[in-house]
Amino acid sequence: MKKYIFWFLTIFLMSSSMIFAQSTLTGKVTDDLNNPITNALVTVKGNSNSVKTSTDGSFKITSKENNGILVISYLGFESKEITFFETQDLGNISLTTSTSEIEEIVVKSTTIDVAKNRKTPVAVSTIKASVIQEKLGNQEFPEMLNNTPSVYATKSGGGFGDSRINVRGFDQRNIAVLINGVPVNDMENSAVFWSNWAGLSDVTSALQVQRGLGSSKLAISSVGGTINVITKTSNQKEGGVFSSSLGNDDYFKNLFAYNTGKLKNGLSASFLMSKTTGDGYVDGTKFEGGNYFFGLGYELNNKHDFQFTFTGAPQWHNQRSTAPTIAQYIKYGVPTEMTPNIRYNSDWGYLNGEQYSFRTNFYPKPVASFNWDYKMNDRMKLSTVIYGSWGRGGGSNGTGAIRGNRFFADNLRKPDGTINVDFIQDWNSGQAASNGTFAPAPRTLTAGEYQNTNATANNGSNGISKISSINSHNWYGGIVNLNTKLTDKITLDFGVDARAYRGIHYQVLNDLLGASSFNNLAGDVNNPNTVSTFEYAALPNGNPFWNTDYQKAINYNNDGLVKWFGAFTQLEYSTEKLTVFIQAAGSQQGFKRVDYYKYLSSDPLSSTSYKNILGGNVKGGANYNIDSKNNVYVNAGYYSKQPFFNAIYINNASVVNENLTNEKIMGLEAGYGFKSSIFSANVNVYRTSWKDRFIRLTSNINHDLNNATPTIPGSAFLEGVEQIHMGAELDFVFKPFKKLDINGMFSYGDWRYGSNVTASYQDDNNVVITNPTTNEAYKETLYIDGLKVGDAAQTTAALGFTYEVLTRVKLDANYRYVDRLYAAIDPVNFKNQAANDLGSLELPSFGLLDLGFSYKMLVGKNKENSLNFRFNMNNVLNTIYIAESRTNQFVATEAEFNGNTGNGAGLNPSTGTKPYTSYQDYLNRGTYDGIDARNQVFFGFGRTSNFTVTYRF
Repeated sequence: MKKYIFWFLTIFLMSSSMIFAQSTLTGKVTDDLNNPITNALVTVKGNSNSVKTSTDGSFKITSKENNGILVISYLGFESKEITFFETQDLGNISLTTSTSEIEEIVVKSTTIDVAKNRKTPVAVSTIKASVIQEKLGNQEFPEMLNNTPSVYATKSGGGFGDSRINVRGFDQRNIAVLINGVPVNDMENSAVFWSNWAGLSDVTSALQVQRGLGSSKLAISSVGGTINVITKTSNQKEGGVFSSSLGNDDYFKNLFAYNTGKLKNGLSASFLMSKTTGDGYVDGTKFEGGNYFFGLGYELNNKHDFQFTFTGAPQWHNQRSTAPTIAQYIKYGVPTEMTPNIRYNSDWGYLNGEQYSFRTNFYPKPVASFNWDYKMNDRMKLSTVIYGSWGRGGGSNGTGAIRGNRFFADNLRKPDGTINVDFIQDWNSGQAASNGTFAPAPRTLTAGEYQNTNATANNGSNGISKISSINSHNWYGGIVNLNTKLTDKITLDFGVDARAYRGIHYQVLNDLLGASSFNNLAGDVNNPNTVSTFEYAALPNGNPFWNTDYQKAINYNNDGLVKWFGAFTQLEYSTEKLTVFIQAAGSQQGFKRVDYYKYLSSDPLSSTSYKNILGGNVKGGANYNIDSKNNVYVNAGYYSKQPFFNAIYINNASVVNENLTNEKIMGLEAGYGFKSSIFSANVNVYRTSWKDRFIRLTSNINHDLNNATPTIPGSAFLEGVEQIHMGAELDFVFKPFKKLDINGMFSYGDWRYGSNVTASYQDDNNVVITNPTTNEAYKETLYIDGLKVGDAAQTTAALGFTYEVLTRVKLDANYRYVDRLYAAIDPVNFKNQAANDLGSLELPSFGLLDLGFSYKMLVGKNKENSLNFRFNMNNVLNTIYIAESRTNQFVATEAEFNGNTGNGAGLNPSTGTKPYTSYQDYLNRGTYDGIDARNQVFFGFGRTSNFTVTYRF
């Protein structure tokens, strides 16, 4: 009996132990940018027990087993499995879609303003490294954003890195571009040259676009939006990658990267290098680009973390800077079928059998940064970044003429449209030379030499040379931010932003093209000897600290100095339901001009004092999470923006513009978001007004303001320009089942000029054009009120999918539609209401289809290594489309054609050779897809493709 009782108790206790043995697991699920993920599914593998994360990403789940595997999954992210043992806190669990060597994004620094989902009240889109590195291929970096609402990016002229981007109708001079929180827009004109960042995609961990005034605490030029690029850090998971890519037009790229991971002593390092070469899709646009990245990290303890990075992308590439007319594209295509040669480039030719371009860009722009993150205590954190950038290089052009013909003149072209550079060299060197029917008399000697000049007059002593405009710089800066949690719900930020910049601007001689010397007729007043024989190659120098003082400058030589000091603060109140913030920033920018060429060194104008201008912004917003799926937000901001350098010192002179005023930007935005485990969407509306813009345009003007005097080159100065940009945006992601992702977007904008403007004029010698009657400065009204803002599509839409056909085998496709794309306008051409009534020229709409295929093959026993294959095809249907137009020329009416007036001027002249025999002939041969063929345009690329093999270990 006792034996039975013993076994009964033993079995009972064992069963009770098994029944009551359970584990309680807690943790927090976040995305790559440390944003909490709401409604992520947390499941114990092997049973049906599951929970969803709360609004702050936290979860608590009970397992009947003491150990097992926890599975976390959410729309748009790779599922993650975690082994657990008994009750434990799993801490922060980061989900990612990244398949690159950069597998995590560590955003520790409070100097990096990353918008957080369901927290930060701004319109935002984030593109992960995996998407960039899979789908970019041989496209340009900004083109990755084309599937984002209200974004329009084009390849522009088509040279390597010559792309441009508009956000909500504002060009990239008015979009803030930040790399790890550090501003990179040029400090003189706020421009961004993507060729200087051609290797950025290789080191990017995530790319975030904040449309509108954005969440950056700095006083930066985020009129249209902010592009925040987060690069890799040194303390990533140990591993490496080697990849090789092939593409159309001899595109070839190799890349190698390695991360040590964080070592036991707290040190970590990352290294990357790559090289890219190709002939370019556009004729005559060969290129070569390199990229290097070095990162060194040291985590001293849980309070101090240090990161040092040094990266650069030296490159040279031939360009298509001149936008040909549609008629030229057709002339050098198939004229009988009105088919344009969209690859045509008017800026190049052959010299001695080798490709020779008059337009070459060459530039290395290395950037170094040192970050220190100091966790002072549980409530205070100090983040500091110190950085420097050293740009060296510029872009080339042709100067001079042969018997009045510039290098781009038709008389100097071969039948295929290329420039006959051999002819130019022969004539420059004094030989008898001809090009078709153009056979100018041999050139004359000057002082016993064949001496090229920068003049364009019709005589025998000019000659043509290749020169470069150098735009180098030295740039140093630092940002310090103190982040304090006043309470569990209230956070205060305060910081400073200091920068010092010197832009170095001059021209040099690249190639005499057979001549023996160059006579710089512009004249250096400090060096009367104007004759030069020094030639400098249009190639980048490998030394980032290269001193160029030894180079002999021609035409001009000046420095632009900018000093910037700013301060910022932000107060944020945040709970699970409500986040409210108010932010203010101010800056003083000082502008100074030093001229070594135009003024004697003893002249006070040779070195001006600093012109200091104050500016700043104030922003605020709120996000309210209605429940775990729905949220709404609003934001508003006001920005007083200092003018650019060339608005302060106009016409390359050291005279301060008397009519300086800050530009005023007012932004309003509201949005709604929905997020579930299978569907997420965002809808928002916005309005941005931009007042008191100052625009300087090159223009042909009449010196005495009547048609009797031939036009002369000069500048038009537009005061009080106003733009109003309104619109609505939608983006969504739908995951109907595990292996299929569907994404889409739609945006509709109404971007117009808000008022007429007043224009005044100066000639190239800074002489103010006066009214001959009053002898006062002549001013006139330009009728641009209500005109559509050009150069960006005001309606865009996209729909795409990714489908996992088999395990680790994926197909993806995307279709993008562009409509209401208007040509860039020159306000000087709108001198009456009749011109305004015609409006802005609308270009034909178009749609583009892209396809992709990827396969990941696991390698090795532990399956951690992989061999990855990726194929991209862009513009699969080989659609011919106009991506942008530099001119606003309308098709002539029959009355204008017959009367040889208005838009018909020059089409049907009463004397001489008539271009067209009749109005119908003009419509047949002088227009293309409803657009006048005289317009200067850039066509987009046709079908392109690339294939990449990547080994990750």
